[in-house]
Amino acid sequence: MIDYDAFDALTFDCYGTLIDWETGILNGLKAALGSGIEGESDAQLLARFAHHEHAAEVPYKNYREVLGLTSHMLAGELGLEISPEQEAQFGASVLDWPAFPDSHDALVSLQERYKLVVITNCDDDLFAASAARLGITFDEVITAAQVGSYKPNIENFHFAHEKIQRTLGIPKDRILHVAQSLFHDHAPAKSIGMTTVHIKRRGNGAAPQASATPDAVFPDMKSFAGSITKS
Repeated sequence: MIDYDAFDALTFDCYGTLIDWETGILNGLKAALGSGIEGESDAQLLARFAHHEHAAEVPYKNYREVLGLTSHMLAGELGLEISPEQEAQFGASVLDWPAFPDSHDALVSLQERYKLVVITNCDDDLFAASAARLGITFDEVITAAQVGSYKPNIENFHFAHEKIQRTLGIPKDRILHVAQSLFHDHAPAKSIGMTTVHIKRRGNGAAPQASATPDAVFPDMKSFAGSITKS
């Protein structure tokens, strides 16, 4: 059982945890590729996305480019043509990805007790749009663009810990990581000794498979925030 009084800061993954990226990804792909993907189920599209997105992130490029390249590779796999304009359209679709309905209220409640930090696989400008959708001002923001790499690279977590220590004065052992993805977050975070909470909203459809053992599991942000309030 986690002693929630042992922490001063909560670090969050954004996409999949706070922002409904699977809905955003599917809407973006369908808008960019149209009728060419009608024969694909949502689960198939997300599995293809997961494979190609991870490959597109190395070597590092900004997230708009990652998404554009991902859509290009996905279209090629399906034998479809995709224009540079359609790739750019999908790359900018992050701006329209919706927040989960419970994210705002949960974050407001948690911010009464903790410093809130985001560690996100995104660019600063794209995340700013997502933060506006969440209606919350985070105490610190760490993006892939700042680090020059994407989670699950351990460097993203080391960079975050150093920045949180420098700007908020909170050491690594007083930070609790909260995320949906086993692949992007829990596996690397556990490998460096972090305590983690799994927000298990749905399957890992848009992320590669991974194995990790979080310290606690909740179905959504509302139930996680509620458990903190009661502790």
